[in-house]
Formats: sequence, structure tokens, C-alpha cells
Amino acid sequence: MKRRHAMPFGAQLLDDGGVHFRLWAPAAKRVSLCLQHDDGEADEAMAPRGGGWFELQHRAAGEGSRYRFCIDDNLRVPDPASRFNPGDVHGHSEVIDPRAFEWQDDAWSGRPWHEAVIYELHVGTFTHAGDFSGVEERLPHLAELGITAIELMPVADFPGSHNWGYDGVLPFAPDSSYGRPEELKSLVQAAHGHGLMVFLDVVYNHFGPEGNYLHAYAPDFFTDRHHTPWGDAINFDGANARTVRDFFIHNALYWLEEYHLDGLRLDAVHAIMDDSQPDILAELAEAVRSGPGRQRQIHLVLENDDNIARYLERANGESPRYYDAQWNDDIHHALHLLLTGESDGYYRDYCDQPLWYLGRCLTEGFAYQGEASAYRHGERRGEPSAHLPPFAFVSLLQNHDQIGNRAFGERLSVLCDPRALRMAVDILLLAPSPPLLFMGEEWHSMSPFLFFCDFEPGLAAAVREGRRREFARFERFADPAVREQIPDPGSRDTFEACQLDWDSLLEPGCQVWLLHYQRLLELRRQEIMPRLPCLKGARSQFELFDTTGLQASWQLNDGARLRLLLNAGTEPLPLAESMQQGRTLYATPGALGNGGGNKTLPPWSLYWSMEP
Repeated sequence: MKRRHAMPFGAQLLDDGGVHFRLWAPAAKRVSLCLQHDDGEADEAMAPRGGGWFELQHRAAGEGSRYRFCIDDNLRVPDPASRFNPGDVHGHSEVIDPRAFEWQDDAWSGRPWHEAVIYELHVGTFTHAGDFSGVEERLPHLAELGITAIELMPVADFPGSHNWGYDGVLPFAPDSSYGRPEELKSLVQAAHGHGLMVFLDVVYNHFGPEGNYLHAYAPDFFTDRHHTPWGDAINFDGANARTVRDFFIHNALYWLEEYHLDGLRLDAVHAIMDDSQPDILAELAEAVRSGPGRQRQIHLVLENDDNIARYLERANGESPRYYDAQWNDDIHHALHLLLTGESDGYYRDYCDQPLWYLGRCLTEGFAYQGEASAYRHGERRGEPSAHLPPFAFVSLLQNHDQIGNRAFGERLSVLCDPRALRMAVDILLLAPSPPLLFMGEEWHSMSPFLFFCDFEPGLAAAVREGRRREFARFERFADPAVREQIPDPGSRDTFEACQLDWDSLLEPGCQVWLLHYQRLLELRRQEIMPRLPCLKGARSQFELFDTTGLQASWQLNDGARLRLLLNAGTEPLPLAESMQQGRTLYATPGALGNGGGNKTLPPWSLYWSMEP
């Protein structure tokens, strides 16, 4: 089986030999193809075709050819639609034949969304190898754990040898520090062999600050009508926006078709500004649903701080019309506050009643469904979401942002009482919403996950000082000497400190955590997953009792009711006899339902049951 996505730009191999090169450069007067040879580059003028397009069919070029484009006899740039840039973002692009990889996973058609148990990982720090092959070697561990989907942080070509991935500038090219395109394809194919879906995090809200040459020859990619934290927004609704929209829609289709990925997670879509109808998010989702999504199960997930529920609506009450789910930051914030007591920044919005917000997230999706946000100076946030099914919301305790945006990248394993953390894990893994784990979480890893990048020296210094200024508003970092201790994002030591220590997995304490995760995920597979298909919203409820107690329940698709009782406090919590209903699924050791007729919940404990 051979797979290729046909694109209207970039370098396309011709069936009868040669390569068709195409570049959109509306601000350029002249464009030349610069084909690399052993003794230098040979330039050949590209023909203008109207609308800002330049084209050339070059019969001497072929698979493996290295090339650049020369703009107005001056600026030499890589192909913005490059499939691979072996010399990093400033170097030559390479002509790739997508048909050269022989796929062996024809029978794979994906997995249904209700089976999703997601594992987010960063390719460069997941293993000491720091590449696609290193991830492939660890797939048996993830399959045995009970994971059903791995989510790769962005792999699009970024400047330097290490980066979180959100500074990518060549969105079609896997970064060469992780390996070649065929190695990423091998990883995807191997994952499918283990029954694992593969999702990719993609960034459609900005380009990184180094290596983006589009401003020089295609300024219409950007607009000053809208602004983002990174500057002018990408132009999705102004003059010449059609080409820009097509560029990103084709990017989504390219990853899904050419790399046989099972889904995409769209980063920070609240920073995508688009006043047109349909907006780019709707048009992209429709292109996926009517394209590769017609042949197999494709899943689309959003990160959206605005909590816009309409993107998660179901068609015919079941299948997602646009997006399967959204990362639910609300549930993270409520749980984090309960576990750590931290109330800085956006945690302010949850500090008055964190347990109530947790209950609302578990049973209704968003905590903020149109209420005013104190953190956002009274701005209303969110839309009603209780009518949506639980699996429209991805729940998480940790992810790259929530760990890495801390000054020292600490995980919950070093921030809170292990009893409290275990209770939170027990909520996450058995509640109906799909859980997301961050790499190493399953064995209580102590490895930090810091912010790191590898920019040119001037930009690296600016990033280092800018990051330290960000923390100056926190009391803990008011002293400049303390801020100087914040790790330098541009130091390779910072990057290497984030690599997972797989040897620690062998320690007895880590084994206890790992076995606990495995046990609960197996319980989820047996008891929860089969009862989730076609589940409707508005079939769940919660209430608080005493000062630290939460009771929640969900009616599942077979009529059974899943119940949760928890004590999020440091003192034992007495329970009414009426609360003890159904068959015990799981209980914290020593809690109600674990034998002995106990009628209390100990500190930081819970009880899951299933009522027929």
C-alpha cells in the first residue's frame, strides 16, 4: 500500500520523471528554483502563472534532490511546503517520494473515540535516543499500560536541535532531529500494529519566530486586522485568504493521508482569528470528515481556552459534526488547586469552590459555561455544555503546558501529597471522559519538563530574559537573584534534564504506581468503555456534601449508573447509608466498600460503584 496526498504547492514528483515545483509568492517579482549540485546551485527562472503563483517543471530533479527558491534575485528560502528539510529551517528542502514507503497496515481503520486513553509525549525527551525510532521501541510499554492513543507534541520543522515544537515554521516537514519522514511513518505503522492510534499536535495559530520567511514574499499570510500573543494573526479572512486557508487544510489532510495518522490536536484555536463563515475551524473539520474521515475513524481535538461548545456538537445526536473533543483545562485547574492549594494566575477562577467546579467538569464538561472570569477581568467565558456527552471533553491532571509553564517544570509527583494525587488519578482513569496522561506520569516520574528551545543567540537571550520577567509578578520570584535560578531555555542542559529516566521505572515505588495505572486502565477497558458508545449528555449529576465530599453519577448506555463518592479533605468523612449503592468497582484501600462495613471515607479517598 502506497499513500500520497496531492498538494497544489511544493514539490510533486511527476509520473513520467522530473518534479513540478510550485510556490505562492504574491509579493515577489521574480522567483527562481535553486537546485543543489555537488559543485553548488543551479538557478532556473520559474514562470509566473497569475495570482502570485510561480511554477516550473524540472526534468533533471527527482527523489532526493535538494532545492531552495530565490526571491527577486536576492533572498534564498526553503520551500514552505517542504516535506523534509535535512539541514534545518534555513537550509535546502529535499524532494520526497511519499510512494517510496510501503505501508503494511492496510487492515487498520482506527478505533472509536470512546476507547481513547491518550498519552502525550515529546519525541525529543521521551527517550534518550530522542527520535521517532526511540518512541517506536517503547510502544510495547504503552500498549501494556492500557494506552490506546499516543499524541505527539508538534514535530513540524523548528529551528535548532530541540524545541517543544510550537515554534515550527515548515508545517509539512518532520523535524530532522527526530528522523526522516519514513521513520515517522514506521512509528505510525508500528503503533497500529500494537492497536495504538497516533495523534499529532498541529499549530495553525502562528509560525515560530526564527526561520519564517513568508513575510518577505507572501505577506498576505498575515493580517494586522487581528492580533495574537505572537504578533499579527494568520490571515484566514482577508484578501487572498483562500490560499492561506488551503495551505492549512491541506496540511491537516497531508498528515492524515500521507502519514496515516488517526487524528490531530489543534493547538490554542482561541488564537485563530477568523470572522468569515464558515470559519477555518469548521471548514477544516468538514474537509477531514468528507475526506479521509469517510474511509476510517479520524478524530479531531481542540485546545480552546474560550470553551466554545458549538465546535463539539454532535450530528444526529451521535457523531461529531466538527470536533470529537476539547482538552478540558477547567478540570485540570480545579484538581490542581485541590491538590496543591496554588491560587496564582488562572487558578484564581477556581479557588472559591474548587470541589464544585470539579463536580461540574465531571458531569457537565466545562466549569465555565458563560460565567464571568475574575482572571480575565470579568469577561464572560464559555458556552453551555451539559448537553454534550462526557467524551467531548478530554480530562487531564498533567500535560506539557501545565508542567512546563512552571518556572522549574515540577510535576505533581513532587508538588502534592501522594494520597491526594492517587485520588485524582483514580478519578481521571475511571470517569467517562477520555483521560490524557503525560509521559512518565504512569510511574510517578520525578523528571522535570522545562521550557526549552534552540534559537540563534540574540533571540535565545531575549527568550531567556523574557521568561524570567514573566515570573517577576509572582511573590516567590520578586527577588532578581531568585529569578536568575530559573533554568535557561536555550541551554542544552535544560533540554537534557527533561529526558525521561527510564531506569527509575525499575524502582519499587515506581512499580507500585505503574501497576496501579495498569489495574485501573484494565478496569476502564472492561467496565467503562463498553458502556460509553452512543452516550448522550444531560444524563449525569453531582452534589457536594459536608465540606469535602463530592457525589457524582452518570447514566451509561445500558441503563447502568456509574457512581463516584470522594473525600477531598484531610479528615475522615462520614457517609449516609443511602449513598452506598451498587456493585463496588474500585475503592481506595480502607474506604467504604473495601470490606469491614466501613461507613466513612478516609482522607483523600474515593469509592466507585456501578448500579444496575
